[in-house]
Amino acid sequence: MTTGATERAARAVYTEATAELARCVLDALRGAGDTAPLARFTEAATDPKAALAAVRVLGADVLAPYALTGGTPHPRDLTVIARATAVFPAPVLTAPPPEGPLENWAIAWRDWATGRLIAGLGDGAADDTPQPPAAPVLTDTADWPRWSAVCARLATLALPGVTGPVPAVVRRHPVPLARGTTRALLRRDYPTAARLARWLAAAHRDGVPLPLDPAALIEHIALHAAGEPRLALDLAVARLLLGRTA
Repeated sequence: MTTGATERAARAVYTEATAELARCVLDALRGAGDTAPLARFTEAATDPKAALAAVRVLGADVLAPYALTGGTPHPRDLTVIARATAVFPAPVLTAPPPEGPLENWAIAWRDWATGRLIAGLGDGAADDTPQPPAAPVLTDTADWPRWSAVCARLATLALPGVTGPVPAVVRRHPVPLARGTTRALLRRDYPTAARLARWLAAAHRDGVPLPLDPAALIEHIALHAAGEPRLALDLAVARLLLGRTA
């Protein structure tokens, strides 16, 4: 097998593991599954390393059932999160965007959100989490395409208990966010639309006036793009943010 073929095969395994973990988290959001879903998922995995990679990919969303429906993360699940971070550490953040790589910066924010949720849902204080990276800034509302791309990468921060500069700055710019969501729908980019819908649902939950109806948006996406586990997870989170069932 060539190097390229080997890499493609590895990516396929990791993608499938991420989809399977998204299904587990979705089950937990709906009140089904194990009391320690992450531990059960990794222990049953045929490829333990791929399972840990999936935990890193979903980031703070592995804690979404606790953030949205209450409860304290199982200690075994917290151990899994720590192991996943040790096996797949975050890249070194040399500089914030646009100077540094956008994905490295997004990973740093997602890790910060995970730490904040762990501290807030557990016995510690949320203030125990490290200082966040540099916050995104929208200096020109005409730059909404870039802004919506950034928000989509940070969709896992659209959870109760994740406060700080990112949710605050997103709430201040609902119109560029709505434009990005509409653009994603017109392009039939439903995964991006679902991620942005989470932010719109979170803004609605906080009483921010919006130029579109997030509930109708969520159901429109579900009608056209049902079946993909990560997209279904984003929609379930958005529904719960609106006070609906997952």
